[in-house]
Amino acid sequence: MNHAENAATLPVTWWKSSRSEAGAQCVECAVLDPHHRVAALRDSKTPTGPALLLPYDTLNTFVTALKQDALN
Repeated sequence: MNHAENAATLPVTWWKSSRSEAGAQCVECAVLDPHHRVAALRDSKTPTGPALLLPYDTLNTFVTALKQDALN
């Protein structure tokens, strides 16, 4: 697993889930490298903070576990 110290320096367009409420504290996602299938995640409250860089497969597994409430 990799990370970037300052998410604002990544050459990406960030987005929030369509289910996020305006002003809510959310995780934002971005496609970092579509050829190598890498996504970036950051805290919406801290756009210049760190970003987690994950392969698509790892991110998909994480999101699936969240949806299934399997992380308790």
